Amino acid sequence: MKKIYIAIFSLLLSSSSFAAGGDSGGSSEASLYDDAVKLVKRAGKLEKKEKLDKANKLYSQAFKKLEKALKKDKKNPDILNYMGFTSRKTGNFKIAEKFYLQGLSINPNHNGINEYLGELYVQTNRMDKANERLKVLKGCNCKEFGELELIIKTRGTKVY
Repeated sequence: MKKIYIAIFSLLLSSSSFAAGGDSGGSSEASLYDDAVKLVKRAGKLEKKEKLDKANKLYSQAFKKLEKALKKDKKNPDILNYMGFTSRKTGNFKIAEKFYLQGLSINPNHNGINEYLGELYVQTNRMDKANERLKVLKGCNCKEFGELELIIKTRGTKVY
């Protein structure tokens, strides 16, 4: 009986290591995405410390990982959201907008994309479009609504 428990425990351990990424030697789109998100978070911390050059390098590295992830998973709005985010953070507003809109074509109610696209519209002084994104988020009962609303209010323009 003890051998059966050991065998089951070993089987569970080996299957959970594969589920967590395992040691397959290659990068899946999920691990590329996860690595990119970690880089974005590190970049955000550097940005708060006003180390903008270092932050931009990390955003660029994250973008490259996201590009690879997108090749394997072309219909993933989360990947497109972060591609838009990293592009926007490095000042590539047209490219960022393209990725955000591509993500919304897959999932029109994606809270993150709607918030970040709204922020892009505020940054590019298109307040009518920013308010449209806020309107989409209005009923979501989510933090993204409050964050975008604050950014728009801070800008001194009428909020939806």
